[in-house]
Amino acid sequence: MNIFIVGPMGSGKSTVGKIIANELFLSFLDTDDEIEKGTGVTIDWIFDLEGEEGFRKRESAILGDLAKMNSIVLSTGGGIILSDDNRDLLSARGTVFYLDTPIDIQLERTSKDKDRPLLKDGDPRKILTDLHEKRESLYQSVADYVVETSNRSSQEVANEIIKLVKNYG
Repeated sequence: MNIFIVGPMGSGKSTVGKIIANELFLSFLDTDDEIEKGTGVTIDWIFDLEGEEGFRKRESAILGDLAKMNSIVLSTGGGIILSDDNRDLLSARGTVFYLDTPIDIQLERTSKDKDRPLLKDGDPRKILTDLHEKRESLYQSVADYVVETSNRSSQEVANEIIKLVKNYG
């Protein structure tokens, strides 16, 4: 059983994923963390040096490796769903949960984080809104379950996913 968590930046993927992994006794992995471990540099640095395209290639490669594993909870980068191959791999290798998160909550959660390369140049609200418009249908298309995060704690979101996994997984 693999649990894959997708959604925009600031949706709580990593926090929720860690709770789920802990409660279900599964291994927790995060694509961004694995990329940083493998390269020895930050995501921000990769974006600066290789651009988004270079980063996306690395992201797809790491997903290919991680998706071969079993009994994991994997939190993905917000843009992982941009690739058809990535969406196919997520669908084939696990149950995909989309954390649907309003722009205002994303703004609040990302406002103090300086390691968000896509938010560095421009108005964060406009950037997050544009990303949402481009990616929403892709998140929906890959998701086995859509989990609303509005006005809910990470624990409440994790509990809903755990319940879904136990009832339908």
